[in-house]
Amino acid sequence: MIEEAKKLTINDIEIGLTKEFKILITKSMVDEFATISGDFNPLHMDDKYAISTKFGKRVCHGMLLASFFSRIIGMYIPGKMALYLTQSLKFSSPCYIGDTILVIGKVIDKSVSTKIITLETKILRDDTIMVDGEAKVLVRD
Repeated sequence: MIEEAKKLTINDIEIGLTKEFKILITKSMVDEFATISGDFNPLHMDDKYAISTKFGKRVCHGMLLASFFSRIIGMYIPGKMALYLTQSLKFSSPCYIGDTILVIGKVIDKSVSTKIITLETKILRDDTIMVDGEAKVLVRD
């Protein structure tokens, strides 16, 4: 069953509002993302090649990780009323197949007049930040 998107208005959203979820990165996710994106870089797809790099094994696409921010915005904060405007990204640490990651979105700014919220976005493995940035979202009427 597909979860129904929240329907938060600008007045429902407070600074500090946070949503987080965990997800296990699987081989099929990486393989399917390569098919969808067209990014078949051997660092992501070729075990033999990846072993020869400083990473020692296949690395998950950074943009696959970043795509989970879309779930935070489109399903939770604000959910159904979201229009994603911008997203900055900084990739700090690699993610591997089999890693369980924590995806976090936290409201850090809100403008009632423009109906734009800013979220701090992070992905962590244990206490290690893998990806972080900021998202700006228009909260539609």
